[in-house]
Amino acid sequence: MQSTRKRRYDVFLTFEDGWYVADVPALPGCMSQGRTEQEAIANAGEAIAGYLAVLREQGREIPRAKVVRLAAAG
Repeated sequence: MQSTRKRRYDVFLTFEDGWYVADVPALPGCMSQGRTEQEAIANAGEAIAGYLAVLREQGREIPRAKVVRLAAAG
């Protein structure tokens, strides 16, 4: 049985066509949206929970987030 401990995932917010879009890069395809930042973040939390639930049901490994920060001249 896989661990059900809490994991942290980065959520990136962008504003597109009147919507805040929340993308979870560590979970491919896991995205949500909302009319406000708070709504998009709350919806992203639900999307993450659902994504992880499906992985557990399928017996698949839960991805770990990996953050690498790069600096670029600009």
